[in-house]
Amino acid sequence: MNAKPALLIILRSHEKIRKQYFNGIAQAFPELTVNIVANVADADPYLSDADIIVTHGPHLETKADHVFSSARKLKWVQGIGTGVDGIADRQSLSKDIIVTNIHGVHGAPMSEAAMSLMLALSRSLPRSLNNKAQHKWENWPSRLLNEKTVGILGMGSIAESMAPRFKAFNMTVLGFTSGVREVAGFDRVYDKSKLKEMLGTIDYFVVLTPYTPQTHNMIDAEMLGAMKPDSYLINLARGGVVDEKALLDALKSKRIAGAALDVFAQEPLKPDSELWDLDNVIITCHQAATHDNSARNNLPTIQENIRRFLAGDLKNMKNIITR
Repeated sequence: MNAKPALLIILRSHEKIRKQYFNGIAQAFPELTVNIVANVADADPYLSDADIIVTHGPHLETKADHVFSSARKLKWVQGIGTGVDGIADRQSLSKDIIVTNIHGVHGAPMSEAAMSLMLALSRSLPRSLNNKAQHKWENWPSRLLNEKTVGILGMGSIAESMAPRFKAFNMTVLGFTSGVREVAGFDRVYDKSKLKEMLGTIDYFVVLTPYTPQTHNMIDAEMLGAMKPDSYLINLARGGVVDEKALLDALKSKRIAGAALDVFAQEPLKPDSELWDLDNVIITCHQAATHDNSARNNLPTIQENIRRFLAGDLKNMKNIITR
């Protein structure tokens, strides 16, 4: 008798979400052996038998090459995010291994994350929370999003969901992309080559562009220097898109007003990083797209891909990434 195909889930997500993924797969596919780990360091006992891995590139931390080189039976990797950096770009992942992602479900949570972070920066919410902890009464003028300009770098499906929400705040919305086109919710769209010259007109700069070798440290000291001194950076893309040393320098010297950072070049962010201690920085731990219904929204795509994989219908799997 042939052994059951094995599926390994490697997710650093909250335990509740991990259980939803596990139950949603194991209960729907009893013909699979399903294992799950929260830490990539605990994956070794399951790698040699894994035909399928469900994961997120950042959750593999620095061990992606170890995972893929050890998973010798591996045939398919399903990412739970839109970005597949840390998976599809690893040389240890054979070109004949299928990589798929999740597309079209992250617009609402990413938009809400962006808006909440912009409001928190504008109203100095961390300052209020610090004052609450100290029982300190203090008042200061907040800034408004109303009539401000927001620039979005990267115009995929997430940005298309985000722009109309910014318009509801009566903001001017600018888009920067390599494929200039009219998109609902954007007042103007520019080629990304125009980004530097336009940064001086932007109050809130939202980074959504995927991480690739071409976008590595794209937001460097020169780009940060082109921003307004009272502007804010919100990075919801990948840490590697922003030069963290240059950003740290800009924040410490107050060359920009502040930043909200959900992603970092190395995750988890080291406890001794200076970013933790800056009063003009808000840090969230790669959770912009994570919410109470994350697994529920992602599972239909994952389950459909498992059905097609088990049926041998590989070419019709959803969201195959071309490498």
